[in-house]
Amino acid sequence: MNNHPYVDSLLQFMDASPCNFWAVNTIKQILTDNAYCERSLSDKISVAAGDKFFVTKNDSAIFAVKVGKKSPVETGFKIIAAHSDSPCFRIKPNAEMPGDGGIVRLNTEVYGGPILYTWFDRPLSIAGRVICKGSDALHPVTRLVRITRPLMSISHLAIHFNRAVNEGNPLSKQVDMLPIIAKVNSQLEAQNMLLKLVADELKVDMASILDFDLMLYDTERATTFGLNNEFISCGRLDDLSMAHAAITALVQATDDDATCVAAIFDNEETGSGTKQGAGSPVLSNLLQRMVEAQGGTFDDFARAISRTFMISADNAHAFHPNYGGKYDPTNHPALGGGPCIKINANCKYMSDAHSAAIFKALCIEACQPFQYFVNHSDVAGGSTLGNILTGHIDIEGVDVGNPLLAMHSARETASCADHVAMIEVMKQFFA
Repeated sequence: MNNHPYVDSLLQFMDASPCNFWAVNTIKQILTDNAYCERSLSDKISVAAGDKFFVTKNDSAIFAVKVGKKSPVETGFKIIAAHSDSPCFRIKPNAEMPGDGGIVRLNTEVYGGPILYTWFDRPLSIAGRVICKGSDALHPVTRLVRITRPLMSISHLAIHFNRAVNEGNPLSKQVDMLPIIAKVNSQLEAQNMLLKLVADELKVDMASILDFDLMLYDTERATTFGLNNEFISCGRLDDLSMAHAAITALVQATDDDATCVAAIFDNEETGSGTKQGAGSPVLSNLLQRMVEAQGGTFDDFARAISRTFMISADNAHAFHPNYGGKYDPTNHPALGGGPCIKINANCKYMSDAHSAAIFKALCIEACQPFQYFVNHSDVAGGSTLGNILTGHIDIEGVDVGNPLLAMHSARETASCADHVAMIEVMKQFFA
């Protein structure tokens, strides 16, 4: 059974995006292929009706804009937000750890909140960015790197040494989660092993490498499964599936009057408190600069924001049939049941009755189903992009997302139908 084109596009997107930096690079290519041009935040912003452009921050966040014919003071902005990062393992400096038998491990640090034991005994490799010497100290050169072949594995302790492993297995992030990368004949061979590998991959002098942001990723490809190929299996679906949906909708946007924006932030998994995160003024600054570039004032910007609506798209928890007691008894979204409106009485999400009604109306107009996600009252929920952003800019919006099983696992599960539905609703928003 053939997949929907949106699902095939998502699978390709996921395979091309093993980490946040590569996700932004992939999005840049999609935008460029659809006549968007790259601009720099350090340049003066100029805006004309019909312009299509994007800017990046830290190589890991990207903001794409389709400028409308009418001023945002009249129409407001239409914004869809998502994030590029996912829980993973980042490689520490001086990472090589040679040990008995010549086995070399890499020293890593956990990023975000992964389900640790799902990372065991998988073919893993390395992706990220490398910073090399440039024309002077203040202008280094950034290179993306990705080793495509399986390079390492985090091996679990055999059950014979821990007979109670299936009864609960506390893990040390520093001891248990270190990947094996090589066997060497001497400790000298292990010195600078990682830098040599990266330098060879990039075809640069190892001495030119100043620093890096490198992560582990699962080399198994994204795939569909199920009797009718109805499910998607892949790591990083939270939240790259929503980033893919937002960009797919934007490049098909048909609203020529309003200015449409796709904002893909970084570092949501660690609280968004970075210059490229939703807790920073990066989006607010860009929107204000666009209003001012059209001759507007700060008062005009405030008026534009009062007419703006944002869809904050971050995945929700699908009902797991093995653990029904963990879910709210009347608001537990099912895989394949459509996009979820996320509600929290303590304002962990930005949704309220007014913004939820707008999203529901978009679903109805797009002929797509919708459902609610609300936490079980005895289970504390986390926050996401929406309510963090509203701490910096008084924007109306709704927190939504497609339901997932095994969120933050090395491989998560989503519904093909839900992904198609979310894109259709986002297209309706940008129509």
